Amino acid sequence: MEVGLTHFLIVSAILFSLGLFAVITRRNAILVLMGVELILNSANINFIAFAKYGGMKLDGQAAAVFVIILAAAEAAVALAIVLNIYQRFKTVNVDEISAMKE
Repeated sequence: MEVGLTHFLIVSAILFSLGLFAVITRRNAILVLMGVELILNSANINFIAFAKYGGMKLDGQAAAVFVIILAAAEAAVALAIVLNIYQRFKTVNVDEISAMKE
């Protein structure tokens, strides 16, 4: 049995669903960030799969590298924000940080 485009798309859809579930249901900011990373990784799988099977040549790989760089920058900034929130509020639960609205 050969691995085809549909297999990559199924794995990507599963990763996207798990990431979306984590973003929607989790209260902990770190787990929400992990969900966002899963969503970005599912996009990378799509880019690479369509580059291989769709004839995009290196365009998919270039887009995937761009997404990886974006994810690294997002993780660094988001973790700095989470550390600042923890230092101020002594919690990383998203629901308990309502004082930031004021």
